[in-house]
Amino acid sequence: MTTYLLAGGGTAGHVNPLLATADRLREIDPASQVIVLGTAEGLEARLVPERGYELVTVPKLPFPRRPNGAALRFPAALRRTIASVASLIRDRGVDVVVGFGGYASAPGYLGARRAAVPFIIHEGNAKPGLANRLGARYSPWVGVTFASTTLPHSTLVGMPLRAEVTALADPGARGAAAAEAAAFFGLDPARPTLLVTGGSLGARRINGTVHASAQTLVDAGWNVLHIAGDKAEVGDPGVPGYVFVNYCDRMELALAVADFAVSRAGGSTVSELAVVGIPSVLVPYPVGNGEQRFNALDLVNAGGAVLVPDAEFTPAWLDSELLPLLADSARVAAMAARSLEVGIPDASSRLAALVQRALGGTPARGA
Repeated sequence: MTTYLLAGGGTAGHVNPLLATADRLREIDPASQVIVLGTAEGLEARLVPERGYELVTVPKLPFPRRPNGAALRFPAALRRTIASVASLIRDRGVDVVVGFGGYASAPGYLGARRAAVPFIIHEGNAKPGLANRLGARYSPWVGVTFASTTLPHSTLVGMPLRAEVTALADPGARGAAAAEAAAFFGLDPARPTLLVTGGSLGARRINGTVHASAQTLVDAGWNVLHIAGDKAEVGDPGVPGYVFVNYCDRMELALAVADFAVSRAGGSTVSELAVVGIPSVLVPYPVGNGEQRFNALDLVNAGGAVLVPDAEFTPAWLDSELLPLLADSARVAAMAARSLEVGIPDASSRLAALVQRALGGTPARGA
């Protein structure tokens, strides 16, 4: 029996591909055991047990950015965490470690090195995080989501996604789901649908601009499905044809019914749009290390999306740029086709194959 230790968490961008990979590994080998290494504070604390996997937690250890008391305590705390992970690997007979970034990944990689078991890295952003940049130096098995990502020993595998989403790559399955979605959300099936989403917490600029243009978008002949996020600062404008929700737990239906999207550019979101073949306007999150702008580039360069800086996504831009684009059905169709060309619907299988190569001791191509 093979025992896998999957390390990662914190955000949905780390947890969801981890769970998709766990599901795929279980499909390939139903007798295998999957253990997840995470923290008690991240989304994994809720999502992993809900999915039926065992969660083992380690302390959340942010890498110190400045000389202070936390920086002085960090080395000893990291050593203790690495030792505990190495003991877990030995005690539970872990055969391989797969890391997805986040606070638990670095201890997972270093614990695997100490216990002398192979470890695989999956990078979900075009611009790699610190833990994965460090881990990639010591592993010949590195899977990346985007072709533009630069990491040693990397193999393009794509972003592991839920089976409910990857099934939409089949036109027949998407058509059936779109009909279900129209009824589920209360959309007019005779009109095309614009999906607007900024992620689970929302996006102030996207929400404000689209909300202010609600009547204009509906008058242009479109349904609008606006998933505003739990912390949205706008509410339902009460415009017929404009469906406003704060949270959606059936995103596969939202994707199935979407003919165009306005969205942030998280790694999972960009990958979902490409796999389903949804043309889009991507408005990268303007704070942080700029990874969302890099995430968008493969899809933008292929012609499947338009990139708009957050500060420029205003009602005036929507009037002058987005509305003419939505009115150009030939351009929308061409963008959809180019988006599909970028999508990788079998990413979970590709990453699982990389894991099997590591178990067999075979270096990845390019290592």
